[in-house]
Amino acid sequence: MNVRQNMISLSILALLTVSFAQPSFAATTPFTDLAQSGAKDKILSLQQQGVIKGVDDSKFAPNETITAAQGIQLIVNAFDLSLAAIRFIKAPQATDFFSKADNNAWYAESLIIAGANGLELPADLDPNADWTKEQFIHQLMRVMETKGNLPMIKLVPMEIQDDQELTVDYQGSIQRALARDVIELDKEKKLHPQKPITREEAAEMIYNALAYLKNHKPLN
Repeated sequence: MNVRQNMISLSILALLTVSFAQPSFAATTPFTDLAQSGAKDKILSLQQQGVIKGVDDSKFAPNETITAAQGIQLIVNAFDLSLAAIRFIKAPQATDFFSKADNNAWYAESLIIAGANGLELPADLDPNADWTKEQFIHQLMRVMETKGNLPMIKLVPMEIQDDQELTVDYQGSIQRALARDVIELDKEKKLHPQKPITREEAAEMIYNALAYLKNHKPLN
């Protein structure tokens, strides 16, 4: 296949990616397993917008943890990341960005989009490993701030009782997430950063991040 054919194939791939990434507003059946969830309204709102999906048509499984691949897919979908504005010499594969990825796995497209859009993910990322709260928060904030072209903010660091558990490289992202009301600490002012993040927690953070962007105009 020559370069021209490659470019045509990639243009088609980009169009398909955009169509899959855009929210669907078709009628949906509300998840039935959110009665005990404090984030029920936010999760249902994201469901109606087509931003998130359940484990099946009626179940969201709010207490299940998510893997790195699932977290990346959530962020890619929530912020409409795609390959539309990116050109390649050859068709990209997930392993071009992440050595441990499977090019035939369900997550391959999301990892390609994430890698091509410059998400700060390690090259040796394990797509099947559980993601911690701090890992998800860090990536969410990076994409949110880039997508929204948000200004730098002067922070008065909030006290976090378990800050000794934080990874140093994630501290800034977490403080900004607190300042922008994307996350909140528990009653004991703890974050539990090393705890695997649940689907409910991830969905609520995404809702809060999108709400923040909606209410704050990007810089020109």
